[in-house]
Amino acid sequence: MLRHVTTGVDSSTESLAAAHWAAREALRRGASLRLVHAWKRHPRPASSVPADAREREWARQTLDRAVGSVRAAHPGLRIVDQPVADSAVDALLAAAEKSELLVLGSRGLSGVAGFMVGSVSQRVVARSPRPVVLVRAGETFADEHLPATDGVSPEEIAEIPYRDVVLGLDTRRPCDELIEFAFEAARRYGAALHVIHAFSVPSGDGADLHAITGSGPELLAARERVVVATLRPWCEKYPGISVTETVQEGRAATALVRASSGASLVVVGRRTRDGHLGTHIGPVTHAALHHAGCPVAVVPHA
Repeated sequence: MLRHVTTGVDSSTESLAAAHWAAREALRRGASLRLVHAWKRHPRPASSVPADAREREWARQTLDRAVGSVRAAHPGLRIVDQPVADSAVDALLAAAEKSELLVLGSRGLSGVAGFMVGSVSQRVVARSPRPVVLVRAGETFADEHLPATDGVSPEEIAEIPYRDVVLGLDTRRPCDELIEFAFEAARRYGAALHVIHAFSVPSGDGADLHAITGSGPELLAARERVVVATLRPWCEKYPGISVTETVQEGRAATALVRASSGASLVVVGRRTRDGHLGTHIGPVTHAALHHAGCPVAVVPHA
């Protein structure tokens, strides 16, 4: 069965950045790249479609431009392009079903403010059965790597190390899919893994099943032991990966956003839900998507 990394493309700079990030990820995974462009016939076409172009033709041209750009940068990569006559959300969710990973562009506001997550991206992230990576406009190969010495570009020296992969860990629900995704990403990059766990002081009302009594250094040390115990089987499975843990009292979202400024990828989770409860991604993941300074992977889990 052919393995795919899929990305949605349109005429925006952020989708082109996502396509190039997805191409690099496909090469890291030994997979092919699928470019999907969704279009629907409308009595009044979107303003992005030139007045003298039919929507089907414009979809084809959009795909051809993206394929040409990616193929020029990665001539050995297998690329499949797919125009889909459907809504963007439905087309991307259907494509995700057949992919290892879905990659979407997200308009960057600034190095501090991070992403502006559009309605399509947010709805896809909230419903995708596969991990989704959000990539800012302007994200490049060099942004994944540590700075090169003497002004040499990472494109010229492929051995320049990747920046850390950052994992947000909730020890109340330590999900295997989420942890494995982060370790596998670090393995593919040859990068270190930085695990962040932030906690609030237990209220004492019994609501926190993992509440640990104590205060100050005692509480911090107890939390650190829980994090180390949670990660131990994964460190044994991936002995070649350097793992550091940051355990601190405070807001997890703040800690993750701060760490993202020096990372190649931030990995967060999204709980899947049964029934028609709407699209929920959780406050920490929501904050990471809007404010992280690097690509963000959202991994669905039970």
